[in-house]
Amino acid sequence: MSMLKEGQVYPAVIEGYASGGEGVARVEGMAVFVKGALRGERVEVLIEHVGHSAAWGHIEKLLETSPSRIEPDCPYFGACGGCQFRHMAYEEELEAKRQRVEDALRRIGGVDVSVSVIHGAENTQRYRNKVQFPVAAGAIGYYAGRTHKVVDIADCLLQPELDTVCRTAVKGWMERFHVPAYDERTGKGLIRHLFLRTNSTGEVLCCLVANGKSLPHGDELVDALRTAAPTLAGVVLSVNTRKTNVILGGEFRTLWGRDWLEEKLCGHSFRLSVPSFFQVNRAQTEILYRRALDFAALTGSETVVELYCGIGTISLTLAERAKRVIGVEVVPQAVKDAKENARRNGLEGKTHFECGDAGDLAAKLEQEGVRPDVVVVDPPRKGLASEVVDTVAKMAPDRVVYVSCDPATLARDVKRFGALGYVPTRAEAVDLFPRTAHVETVALLSCKPSQSCHYK
Repeated sequence: MSMLKEGQVYPAVIEGYASGGEGVARVEGMAVFVKGALRGERVEVLIEHVGHSAAWGHIEKLLETSPSRIEPDCPYFGACGGCQFRHMAYEEELEAKRQRVEDALRRIGGVDVSVSVIHGAENTQRYRNKVQFPVAAGAIGYYAGRTHKVVDIADCLLQPELDTVCRTAVKGWMERFHVPAYDERTGKGLIRHLFLRTNSTGEVLCCLVANGKSLPHGDELVDALRTAAPTLAGVVLSVNTRKTNVILGGEFRTLWGRDWLEEKLCGHSFRLSVPSFFQVNRAQTEILYRRALDFAALTGSETVVELYCGIGTISLTLAERAKRVIGVEVVPQAVKDAKENARRNGLEGKTHFECGDAGDLAAKLEQEGVRPDVVVVDPPRKGLASEVVDTVAKMAPDRVVYVSCDPATLARDVKRFGALGYVPTRAEAVDLFPRTAHVETVALLSCKPSQSCHYK
């Protein structure tokens, strides 16, 4: 049992990084997570909390500094919970993320596959094409780390400057007309979130999420936004009167202009409304999808099933090289959008989209005798339900391409697939979210060459 004591200072050497970006050291046999510490640094760490298997602390004194340590370029770094890596060189951040994926596959997945490369971003600043600002009394910004306290942030280096001027205009409008912010503790007040989506041609779509069915002084809001952002495409009201952490409401009203933006991705055109899911870093998403397409190794004769297909962004990329693609998605509006996107890109003849739970529909396809050559999965952070893994294996594809936003759930699912005869043969990481702790992975799972897959 560790003898570490809260409030005490201990010498430590930082050996690596935790999933949240903290430095990790071993002190008296216990893992200690040290906020803001870099690999290779010698520190004196003040222990703030001791748990059953780990402890947490902060640097009391930096004894030996890593050459990768840099001065953070954002005045809000540390106060805002959005970024975790602004104190380190980008090369070190990339290696921390690559190592994190490899470690998860080895430790949780039980497989010794190297993450051969991480595809870094050419642009680490102002890459986000969607932001959702929480709004509180006197503040429009982002939450402080692990809290719901809104830090008032005049400008964020992850968002386009277009978003900054829109935020300023909305804040000015709220102050001028005394429009109250929503208070999640009491359920009173009006403005909950400010949602902004931009595209690569420089347009912006603005949505205010409100605890009510209308806005006071809505015309003045539109005027303020049009003056601040001449490329404004539209202003939308999202009605959310529920006591919930879910950001968007189910009802949308267009106050001015149009309620969608058009964007291009991998040569295809997509129409994006406020609730549409679309990756926030377009340039890096193109790299991610091209790696997935490369892993799928399509020749033009294959049937591909994609689970969690969203609005069809990956499906349409796959359809360019496959015989047919069947996309599965649980959100009805996303399926409708996917069908429309296929039509607009001339690919409706090669694609088919079904709405329902991924596990249920995968089982239905399997019962109908659909035998895909390749299955592509791009699940949410929680990964795949165990029955989905089973059903994919029953379909007996030659290859499974797994696109993941969480190395831990990817590794857990890789272990499940391994028991059914599918093992990872390639894995690459893609940095979609520079300066934050998030990392995407694309992994290729193939049937073990020494045996038939479990269900074949």
